[in-house]
Amino acid sequence: MIDSHCHLQYKGIVEQQADVLDRAREAGVRGFLNISTKRSEWTDVTATASRERDVWASVGIHPHEADAHTDLTEDALYDAASQTHVIGIGETGLDYYYEHSDREAQKELFRRHISVARKLSLPVIIHARDAEEDTLEILDDEMGKGVFPALIHCFTASQGFGDEVLRLGLSISISGIVTFKNAKDLQAVAKTIPKDRLLIETDSPFLAPVPKRGKTCEPAYVAHTAAFLADLRGEPVDALTDYTTSNFFSLFSKAAA
Repeated sequence: MIDSHCHLQYKGIVEQQADVLDRAREAGVRGFLNISTKRSEWTDVTATASRERDVWASVGIHPHEADAHTDLTEDALYDAASQTHVIGIGETGLDYYYEHSDREAQKELFRRHISVARKLSLPVIIHARDAEEDTLEILDDEMGKGVFPALIHCFTASQGFGDEVLRLGLSISISGIVTFKNAKDLQAVAKTIPKDRLLIETDSPFLAPVPKRGKTCEPAYVAHTAAFLADLRGEPVDALTDYTTSNFFSLFSKAAA
């Protein structure tokens, strides 16, 4: 398995990072994409990827942090993303649920991330919450300027949104939320995602899946999400872990190289 989205520098994980990684490896996790959410994390995120043989890094600005990064230039993001162990751009996107940053600032930074990703042929890791219409508008517009690889991480949106991002060529990553009892709509969408577009993640230290719900989430717990998804989709768990791992390396081709 690959945990395609985790935050190894966050409180609850970083204090025991080596043990967390070892527990995940024992659970069958063979790779970790360590995600950054603000510029001050980039050094630590890339340092972990440099130190650990099976960890990769992303660089980006979460939409919550957009107001604090309005001066981030494409050149600065390009330089950071050009490092050896950086395989993706993000997470970036739009979040209208919490409104922690101005919507226009979020949109502008989202487009800057896409521009850099297109130049480097790196996937954009997209956060989208309560912003389906604007996310699709930006994706449609930017795809018209030149196709780029991307995925929606921690997907919790509607079937219609899922269908549209798949139409645009994106992949979809499912987190432990799918195991929650009240996630019936997400479970219905998860059944419909084509095998060649599905990834799995933990979003550690958040969103621990059943039966670990309420605990600090760790990358090892991606095994619970994989098992639940396989049962939901009527597939052997080994088959699901095989093709989601293959999909990860197809999307994040720099990791495969």
